[in-house]
Amino acid sequence: MASMPKILRWGPYDDWKGWLRGLVITLVGATFFAYAGAFNSSRVAAPVRFTYWFGLMILGWLWGAFVSRRFFARFGQPKHLWLRILAASVVLSIPYSVVVALASHLAWGSNFDNLPNIVDVLVSVTSVSVIMVTINVLVARQISAVTSAGTQPAKFLERLPLKLRGGEVWAVEAEDHYLRLHTSKGQDLILMRLSDAIDELEGIEGARVHRSWWVARAAITEAVRGDGRATLTLKDGAEVPVSRTYARLLRERSWI
Repeated sequence: MASMPKILRWGPYDDWKGWLRGLVITLVGATFFAYAGAFNSSRVAAPVRFTYWFGLMILGWLWGAFVSRRFFARFGQPKHLWLRILAASVVLSIPYSVVVALASHLAWGSNFDNLPNIVDVLVSVTSVSVIMVTINVLVARQISAVTSAGTQPAKFLERLPLKLRGGEVWAVEAEDHYLRLHTSKGQDLILMRLSDAIDELEGIEGARVHRSWWVARAAITEAVRGDGRATLTLKDGAEVPVSRTYARLLRERSWI
């Protein structure tokens, strides 16, 4: 019964519009489950039923925010979308089932003193989590696709060598007077200053993370923090250091 306001790197909830959208999805879900009397909640009066569902869904939404910001940022994430959804739902549901069991006991006297009842609440909570996480992810992806379609491609893409054209830019690394391009089609060097490249990368969601690195958010597969420093792992296996200068901004964006 926990919706997830943000999944892993999880840009759709980095601003107030994303949070508001997640809250609206949560409230719509709570209304639907309460009206339908889902999971045997129809046995109680409407005021109790609506209080039960709205309370649990909003608490679940907040719990999802904690899980997405802390747990996955620390321990990493599965690479595939549906594995991320399943992992998020399981991590959300296992501890949250205790909250649901307590709320159900208080609302209509349900007992969870045997294995079948415990399994039942775990399955119910995980099912609702999968539904809410999936809705959040798909809505966020659709909005992102529409937004991307309405924006001009980054000017920097015109500078890609022919063998890299059409690929995704994952990172730009400064090497003396050259830039090493990390893309979905491989790597190559071009002669250019990193500061000028960053100006032309506008239109691709990314950030400078080190004096020698710019990284696209979509390229990050793992963020590891330790000893006051952080390291980002990219899709091509490159490990990118995050300097203290840029770490605060990345934490504010929930990248690390």
